[in-house]
Amino acid sequence: MNDTTSGILVAEAESGQKLIQWLRRRLDAPQGELHKWIRTGQIRVNGRRAKAFAPVNAGDAIRLPPFCRTLLDTPAAPRPPARPLPPIIAEEPDLLVFNKPAGLPTQSGSGHDDSLAARLAALDPGAAFHPAPVHRLDRDTSGVLLAGRTFAALRALGETLRGREAVKEYVAWVRGRWPWEDLRLLRHALRKEGPAGREKMRAYDWRTPPPGAREALLLARPLKRAERASLLHIRLLTGRTHQIRAQMQAAGFPLVGDGKYGAPVAGQRLLLHAVRLTLPDGRSFACLPAWTPPWALDAPPEPFPPCARPLDAPEAAR
Repeated sequence: MNDTTSGILVAEAESGQKLIQWLRRRLDAPQGELHKWIRTGQIRVNGRRAKAFAPVNAGDAIRLPPFCRTLLDTPAAPRPPARPLPPIIAEEPDLLVFNKPAGLPTQSGSGHDDSLAARLAALDPGAAFHPAPVHRLDRDTSGVLLAGRTFAALRALGETLRGREAVKEYVAWVRGRWPWEDLRLLRHALRKEGPAGREKMRAYDWRTPPPGAREALLLARPLKRAERASLLHIRLLTGRTHQIRAQMQAAGFPLVGDGKYGAPVAGQRLLLHAVRLTLPDGRSFACLPAWTPPWALDAPPEPFPPCARPLDAPEAAR
């Protein structure tokens, strides 16, 4: 309903958003103006004044000031053809699971407007709610990526991942022969350092971290070992920026194709792939990387063995 007199009804997929979020998705107007319209009572929920950060629920009627009709009814500028979505691993009522290719950012940013989020939004520009990525993978990292199809699913899944309740598994090729045959714990403190635009995560001893550093934990076990390169199966226990890349560099085994944390090789892409993600309710999603021989995998590795206390694993010597 686009009647600004009686109000626009909140759709089920939008339920749970804060009022200001709902308005930002619906109206092409500066956030400061939206706050002013709420504060002065020009925007009302079910006929009553509302707070900017109060949640709106399915069926609520949002009344907009009359001059907002032009923002709603102005024809949108012609859009270029929608870019294709990455391969879909699974599709559920509240969830889409993609195999994100290397090179595609999760979110749009400075210097690029193409991203998974932008492609999802372009599928149905008039939809009440666009599916949106729940979490991020680095631009050059491929693999399993979740997108919420409703705001409630987006929020619930985001809380699950932030709370470390999900199991995130990766495969990665590293330079050199990995010296351990069994499961190993890598433990560091990571801090972002460097000039703007060229920041890197630097690893420190976790027992004597500098100010601003945050603990980073991962488990690693070898799948293949050779003199020049090794294939590792990795489980993240924390979610830090560039965590796997920074910790592997600190351990002396930079990732193959990592020009930021290792030695770049012309034409070689980063060989890091999110191979499996398992949710607390038991749903598990896996996909293989699009790597070519000799780096290719025939099948996803077996899941990590149950571990009552991951920190009991032997720590990798540094």
